[in-house]
Amino acid sequence: MHAVPRRHPARFIPALVGAAGLLTACGGGATSSKADQPAAKVTVTPAAGNKSAKLGSAISVRADGGKLTSVEVKDDKGGKVTGRLAGDGTSWTSDGKVGPGTTYTVRTKAKSTQGKESSGTSVFTTEQADKVNKLTNTPGGGQTVGTGMPISILFDHPIAKDRRAEIEKALKVTTQPKVTGAWGWVKDYSGKDRIDWRPKDYWPTGTKVSVNGALSGIDSGAEGGWFARDYNFGFSIGADHKAVIDVPSHTLTMYENGKNVGTITGSAGSPQDPTRGGVHTVRSKNAAETMDSATIGHGSEWMLDSKWVTHLTASGTFLHSAPWNKSIGVVNNSHGCFGMTTSDAKKAYDFLTIGSTVEVKNTSNPNKTDVGNGLEVWQESWPQWQQRSALHR
Repeated sequence: MHAVPRRHPARFIPALVGAAGLLTACGGGATSSKADQPAAKVTVTPAAGNKSAKLGSAISVRADGGKLTSVEVKDDKGGKVTGRLAGDGTSWTSDGKVGPGTTYTVRTKAKSTQGKESSGTSVFTTEQADKVNKLTNTPGGGQTVGTGMPISILFDHPIAKDRRAEIEKALKVTTQPKVTGAWGWVKDYSGKDRIDWRPKDYWPTGTKVSVNGALSGIDSGAEGGWFARDYNFGFSIGADHKAVIDVPSHTLTMYENGKNVGTITGSAGSPQDPTRGGVHTVRSKNAAETMDSATIGHGSEWMLDSKWVTHLTASGTFLHSAPWNKSIGVVNNSHGCFGMTTSDAKKAYDFLTIGSTVEVKNTSNPNKTDVGNGLEVWQESWPQWQQRSALHR
């Protein structure tokens, strides 16, 4: 039996040392790691902890020494604030401006140039506004309306002329299929400021319309105050129903998709009070209503109950039943409305939807109806309408 020779462990020490040197070289230095590297410096404006951040500015996020990988901003009502990340990834800016009296939470994620990931949360609150402006939109969200319906936005408070361009830019209309149209500034019959959007031509049946108003944080002027939130709504275009009133022949003819589907006789305005001409848009309807002479400047001459009332102008041009009129279809003797038998008034009422158009032809009334006297956007030609835009060049 031979003795097994002993191996001295010292023989392997140089090899182990060599291996350790090789790992260190691959690692880039024995004391280097991502944990030891500085994180990207992320700055949010307005600053965190601010209790009265100024209005009229956007929210911005900047990363120094790295790039932003995620920015999420929400207001105190849970609403998401959208924004855009710069192409190089170093900054993010909100699409809109901060609204009054609102607390915002900004959550960020970033990666440094050495690859270190970091996250942070910043919270700030904006100052209160002395006055807040609000709006009422027509049509209402989810409605189906006629092919002549404009988008009409009525403001609670005045809009300064030097603020109109910015407000108009913040209002976006998206349609499917694509429809050409434009915004125009209007003085409503109530005296309030209004902005309407009308298509160049009547809407195609079946059009889907979305309106996005990124108004939060926009100043409408000293008398109007600030907008406190964004407004978004949508509606659809229904059947193509139109009517044409020919004053001398005492008739109202209904058209569906351009096809004559029936004619009604009635009485238009007298020579003393001729019916307003041009294309009117049906703005509202009432199944029953009391006709009060005082509302159209005739004092206390009459107070009559009528049914199936279709409203055209805000000043009182209506289609309605006139059971008291014994000359329907024979003499034009109303005070500007188009009166019919009760059964015929119901036919017109049922056929004409909100947003349908009624064209009055061959009237002796020379006066053009003001656009704000109802939804009278079709009283003007397309070039005339375009002049109403604050962005028109």
